[in-house]
Amino acid sequence: MIVTTESQNPELSLKEQIASPCVMVIFGASGDLCKRLLMPALYNLACDGLLPEGFAIVGMATSARTTEEFRANQREAIQKFSTRKTFDQAKWDWLESRLHYTAGNFSDPAAFANLKTIVQDVGGKFGSQGNTLIYLAISNSLFELVTTQLDEGGFKNLPGWIRIIVEKPFGKDLQSARELNKALLSRWREDQIYRIDHYLGKETVQNLLTFRFANGIFEPLWNKNHIDHIQISVMETVGVEGRGGYYDTSGVLRDMIQNHMFQMLAYVCMEAPASFSADAIRDEKAKLLHAVRIPDVAHDTVRGQYGPGVKSDGTPTLGYREEPSVPPESRTETFAALKLHLDNWRWEGVPVYLRSGKSLWKRGTEIVIQFKKAPEVLFRDTLAAGTIRSNLLVFHIQPDQAVEFRVHAKRPGPLMSLQKVDMRFDYSESFEASRGTGYEVLLYSAMNGDATLFSRSDFVEAAWRIAQPMLDKWVSTPADEFPNYSTGTWGPRAASELLTRDGRYWHEIVNREVLARNAILKDASPIFLHNLSLSLTPLTIDAGETIFSAGDTGRDMYYICRGEVDVIGTDGKSFAKLGEGQFFGEISLLLHEPRTATIKAARQCALFVLKHEDYERVIKDFPKVDAELRVLAMARKARV
Repeated sequence: MIVTTESQNPELSLKEQIASPCVMVIFGASGDLCKRLLMPALYNLACDGLLPEGFAIVGMATSARTTEEFRANQREAIQKFSTRKTFDQAKWDWLESRLHYTAGNFSDPAAFANLKTIVQDVGGKFGSQGNTLIYLAISNSLFELVTTQLDEGGFKNLPGWIRIIVEKPFGKDLQSARELNKALLSRWREDQIYRIDHYLGKETVQNLLTFRFANGIFEPLWNKNHIDHIQISVMETVGVEGRGGYYDTSGVLRDMIQNHMFQMLAYVCMEAPASFSADAIRDEKAKLLHAVRIPDVAHDTVRGQYGPGVKSDGTPTLGYREEPSVPPESRTETFAALKLHLDNWRWEGVPVYLRSGKSLWKRGTEIVIQFKKAPEVLFRDTLAAGTIRSNLLVFHIQPDQAVEFRVHAKRPGPLMSLQKVDMRFDYSESFEASRGTGYEVLLYSAMNGDATLFSRSDFVEAAWRIAQPMLDKWVSTPADEFPNYSTGTWGPRAASELLTRDGRYWHEIVNREVLARNAILKDASPIFLHNLSLSLTPLTIDAGETIFSAGDTGRDMYYICRGEVDVIGTDGKSFAKLGEGQFFGEISLLLHEPRTATIKAARQCALFVLKHEDYERVIKDFPKVDAELRVLAMARKARV
């Protein structure tokens, strides 16, 4: 598959590791993709010694500039966008000396004739052996035009290989994807087309296959007999950030789910390939998507759009419809959640839940495998009775790159009492690899003709086959409830209900930093905060909804992740407001007394719930924290 600098086989010679010689032609070389991602990725490859001497770049765009101006522009940009801790001037000088530029209109055959001449001259100078790697960093509406011009301009007649990297989005629906595939394949072979998805350049995504198939402990359990369900979440804290004009023609289903998330779904659930060859892996990925049952859109999907809210620092934020270039009545979804079924032997009856959205409570991409709960009969006469929960295997894709396995362990002491613990592998603690852009491994693979991490036409069309019914239904059905979630929360309430009606809930992976926002907890032991984080369950409450009423006998305590609540006395008047990082319900939790006040959501809230029995297990080793909470509880009781 893909060879990275950290996992190089020491028996391979440096010559065998270096990429194949080529001239890389970048269409759209004056754009952000080139300076922010492609050039830093190529610089990283140069620093790692993976680019050959026979390598050069020819950029082409419509903007008029000289080669020297292009080099100066990239020289300035690399200082800003390089991902390495230190800058290697010699390596950059080597790469910059290989940068060339030509301006041209993509509809002008003469511009392509000139481009071909430049490619031949540059290739001859640096010894590229006639190999050409084309990168289409342009709008997908220009893909057919440019690839046609390349064909008619004689690029197929160059002496070496030619490969074309096509950026997403690959079509805007099933029909356009089929038409684009047909147009490309009418002039180029499938093995010459590299449909790129930068998510597959992330180390943790690539590690999914290694984790599954290189470790004998998990693959025998990777089926309906042992796994209860799977969750895949891609969450962003940012809104559209000035890209409203583009995003309103896309939405989260097209922008994230149909491509990135279906790729991860395939890696998690595909059958074992016959080998790690590109075609063997891509065969299994396509077969997996063909096994996905077309969802019942009305019953198994949820869509949302964010409204105004407040950032964690108290700064007000715009709703999606108030963003620049977004129509005031836009029905474009910024959040979506799906329940999918895989109709094959391995996964029959195992639901897979996907969700993605903007302006949510945290940034993170996570895959959660929830195993079936172990039988409790063995522990029925012990303190552990009723405390066994399902084991979780969590893949952290970004921003953290880690894998953790959440299991049970016996607490120290003479009694049989259990506590959740986790075994965690963190990339930052195990490797000294420099942080990359995610494009390094993809460009390196394309230069070497390894298409493993690139999408084949059948996979693209299979992904659109799943997404198309949702697009059709959502276009034809008014979204009158938009906006239906506030910035900084977990998304629309209906997304939680999608799981709760199945007796499940989304695993909101909370960390110590979130809990430490509370004044009492900020100095608490990291071990206590970690153990506490493993015991919390999420709850979404809409604005105006009562969480509990005075006199209720519940024993749970609530932590406010995002949002605000009103504390209402027995006289019906609000006497306090609680916000992010604060908690309530501790009087009933600690003092075993009925609720002393009514709590109502002032705006949509994202809460974590701590059950009494979980608190008792966690707090035993931390009497100081328990004492501080009891003082707070008594003080609040006195104010009511």
